[in-house]
Amino acid sequence: MKSTLSFLLFGLLLIACNNKNHLPFEPYTVSSDSCENCTKVKIEIPHATANTKLSKTINAALEGEIIALLNFDEESDATNLIEAKNAFLKDYEELSNKFLEESIPWEATIEGAISFENDTLITINLISYIYTGGAHGYGTNRFLNFNKLEGAELYQENLFHDLDEFTHFAESLFRKQENIPLEGSINSTGFMFETEQFYLPTNIGYTEDGLLLFYEPYEIASFADGPITLLIPFSKANPYLKYPK
Repeated sequence: MKSTLSFLLFGLLLIACNNKNHLPFEPYTVSSDSCENCTKVKIEIPHATANTKLSKTINAALEGEIIALLNFDEESDATNLIEAKNAFLKDYEELSNKFLEESIPWEATIEGAISFENDTLITINLISYIYTGGAHGYGTNRFLNFNKLEGAELYQENLFHDLDEFTHFAESLFRKQENIPLEGSINSTGFMFETEQFYLPTNIGYTEDGLLLFYEPYEIASFADGPITLLIPFSKANPYLKYPK
């Protein structure tokens, strides 16, 4: 996963540099010292280099997401990625000193790449894997969407003309994809939507292939089921989008 995302990131950055309509980025890496049997942190993300509101918004949003991902005890006062990395390493050291049996090193790998960009919108995808003990680690997939013209981050309610209307539309596609009867509970085939009502995932992002709805493990199904995705081609999604492709 690491090598694939690294090639993708650098390739996309190269394309961006050669296209005047694309925001300029450079790769930015933060990592812990390499050693055997020790906690490892590696962050590889695009860093917007232009001195604009949009670049500052993107960089701040990425930094905020990553700081939150590395915040193990929810008491960290880290204000940048280096401080967040050091806090993660310190948290492991303090815990392992208290509980010697919990000596398996932690790991945090976070990589970002541009999944979509046109003249009005840019989406950055953050993929992370965090292990802080236990039977397995936890992977997340975050999509951050930005309005290039206004220099603002776009949240779910900003993407659609009518959020409720799009939700109903997405539910019909989801039921068809997952072979769920159109009538009856959305959980009738084993999903775990709360209150047995369909809802959109936390993460929705633009990709070159369409609008991607990405449900994290545990969001609507068991961890063993992994992430659940619904890719909606722009030909179908555009009527609902404030920023159609």
